[in-house]
Amino acid sequence: MSESVLIQQVAGPIVGRIRPPGSKSITNRALVCAALAEGTSHLSGALDSDDTQVMVAALKSLGLNVVHDKARRTIAIEGCSGRLPQSTGDLYIGNSGTTVRFLTAMLAVGNGRFRLHGTARMHERPIEDLLSALKSLHVQVRDETGNGCPPVVVDARGLNGGTAEVRSGKSSQFLSGLLMAAPYARSPLTLVVPDALVSQPYITMTLDVMRAFGVACPVEDLRRFEVPQGKYHGRRYDIEPDASAASYYFAAAAITGGRVEVEGLTLDALQGDVKFVEVLERMGCQVEQTGEGIAVTGGKLRGVEVDMNAISDTVQTLAPVALFAEGPTTVRGVAHIRHKETDRIRAVAVELRKLGATVEEFDDGLRITPPKQMHGAKIATYDDHRMAMSFALVGLKVPGVEILDPRCTHKTYPEFFADFGRLCGVKYDA
Repeated sequence: MSESVLIQQVAGPIVGRIRPPGSKSITNRALVCAALAEGTSHLSGALDSDDTQVMVAALKSLGLNVVHDKARRTIAIEGCSGRLPQSTGDLYIGNSGTTVRFLTAMLAVGNGRFRLHGTARMHERPIEDLLSALKSLHVQVRDETGNGCPPVVVDARGLNGGTAEVRSGKSSQFLSGLLMAAPYARSPLTLVVPDALVSQPYITMTLDVMRAFGVACPVEDLRRFEVPQGKYHGRRYDIEPDASAASYYFAAAAITGGRVEVEGLTLDALQGDVKFVEVLERMGCQVEQTGEGIAVTGGKLRGVEVDMNAISDTVQTLAPVALFAEGPTTVRGVAHIRHKETDRIRAVAVELRKLGATVEEFDDGLRITPPKQMHGAKIATYDDHRMAMSFALVGLKVPGVEILDPRCTHKTYPEFFADFGRLCGVKYDA
């Protein structure tokens, strides 16, 4: 793969249809539930990316039988009925937040010693709130360096029931991981969220996947979850296209005044990020549910003020759109994205300024004022897949936009530049 890719301008509005690969978030949740299940599961539409590959590799190293057919986008996994085959494991999880957080909770139901470690950036990403919740349930777990981040060591002797507080102000993945493990506790487990819960739609997604595999957790308040004991059951499960990935194509329609239909998604999809189209609609686009998916048609764009806490993975997608709007765009409620693959608020601000924009940075967001005249720039990607995919959008209208280290997109979307190029009528060597 090339060290950079120069984005080609398009001559006019982008018009087309596309189907992104399966959702990373759903794939990794389905893998956890299927691994713990009784019987064999067959996942279709499964994503093949760095994040899902490290999850599959970790499950295999724990003794589970997993067959990943990458060409057909299927994964078959023979569940362990809540009894992990291996009692030791040294698990490399790259920079996959879902993998380290979901597996740390899942391993607590087993018996043995396990170590989870990853990239240098992973060893800077917070996990202390999950460890604290597990410790309150008498799980012996620790962060190896004492800084509240991986590497993590789990000395598992099964998971107790009872009540535990799960602070989720930095990531909803702490709660999701515990929810998926909870049915295998020794007694019913109640999880209480004492602080603000970020990215709430991801919790709804977790509960939906759990229900699909046979464990229902009725919820009246997203601050208290009473999870019954139970078992997941192997099944056939179809994974919908990734809504976060779809946001780049919706944004391409907005920026170029075109019309792009993303196949396989509905406005009531499991993934909260599908609500990104509502932000585009507020900015002046038209959104419609078609018989095949969701279509966005671009219009005259205007800046908006929006709380993106629930759809924070699309903050980076909105940033390029804001450059082509009339008036400033303000994003709030996303302080937690400073703890993602990079400090996403800071990274977006730095790269937008390279293009000529005026950016005011807040603790929990930023205000983007479009420049009177934009210019190209070499865009640093910070080993963050969403920086590369989002800032490629700017190059559709602005010459000289070069994306550095395009391979970082392999984390969730290895075929991004091929798909993006096909939609735009360009072939990228990336």
